[in-house]
Amino acid sequence: MCGIVGLLVKNPQLRESLGKLMVPMLIGMSDRGSDSAGLAVFAEPLADKHRKYSLYSGSAFNWQGLARAYHAHFGIESNLSVPVGDRAVLISNLSPDTVKLWLKQNYPQLHILSTGRTIDLYKDIGKPADVAHRYNFQSLKGSHLVGHTRMATESAVTPDRAHPFTAGEDFCLVHNGSLSNPNEIRRKIEASGIKFETDNDTEAACRFLEWRMQEGDDLEAAIKRGFEELDGFYTFLMGTADKLALVRDAFGCKPAVVAETDEYVAIASEFRSLAHLPNVKHAHIYEPVPEEMYVWKI
Repeated sequence: MCGIVGLLVKNPQLRESLGKLMVPMLIGMSDRGSDSAGLAVFAEPLADKHRKYSLYSGSAFNWQGLARAYHAHFGIESNLSVPVGDRAVLISNLSPDTVKLWLKQNYPQLHILSTGRTIDLYKDIGKPADVAHRYNFQSLKGSHLVGHTRMATESAVTPDRAHPFTAGEDFCLVHNGSLSNPNEIRRKIEASGIKFETDNDTEAACRFLEWRMQEGDDLEAAIKRGFEELDGFYTFLMGTADKLALVRDAFGCKPAVVAETDEYVAIASEFRSLAHLPNVKHAHIYEPVPEEMYVWKI
């Protein structure tokens, strides 16, 4: 059992308050998952050639040493954020393959949580309230986000197995449920050169959908293929640079509720995580239909 939350603000004035609106949503799902928590937030895109890399160290790390090494190797100053907890963000206009290879060769202990022009990703072990405080979620700003609280059932409690999972650029997925064929999916796309980082079944779903988009599908077409090939009980909530998408399996075994107003779309596993939202009593509140695709665009 896990908890999922999502929020897309239609009113640009609410983007400054995205984190403040979200934190009670995430903490409200603590009973559904207290092992670890995380979220991905999407903000204004960087310039075309720039990418940001959310980096996680897991322990004390010399971030300034990384900045100096980047400058020495590439001959340009690094744009490295002030670390928060065990996390920092590197912004670079070099090709993603170049940056990722350099990080892997020189700092194999770092985990690249996400890559893209719009996405920032945070995840760690601990109770949702503790993780939210550790990374100052209250201060986050942006247009939309995807969050998760995890109660581990099929793989270890570690930061890399926490949700959201990412693949490619500016794409993430959180999952409540369990897949019955993740190893089959893994074998299928590994044959196409897709690399995995964990044994978590959610990673199989995330990489499958991103692989379909690499092959030319848009998000909606990829999800349709997912209905055909991903077997099990699930509610998936996905984020891209400009969309939130929600789906449930054909049996609707895993809960979800949506509250929609003129100012926002909010999603959670249970209504209690939505009850604090402004004007929620006037929202259109509904339970998503099984095996139906719900997509909202900023």
